Amino acid sequence: MTQLAKYVKEMRKQFGLTQVDLSQKSGVGLRFVRELEQEKTTLRLDKVNQVLAMFGAEMTPAKITEV
Repeated sequence: MTQLAKYVKEMRKQFGLTQVDLSQKSGVGLRFVRELEQEKTTLRLDKVNQVLAMFGAEMTPAKITEV
């Protein structure tokens, strides 16, 4: 599971939210929340940040670390 998908799912559960609750409270569609948690590779960044804002977070640039 990607870090983003894992984070969203863990935070949603920590806040006691269902996927429906999260979609309604963040203003995105239920389908988007499901795709986010299922690691869809193409997601709109503005919508990702709408969801993350619920948990006081946002996507930011990060340096790629060499593996």
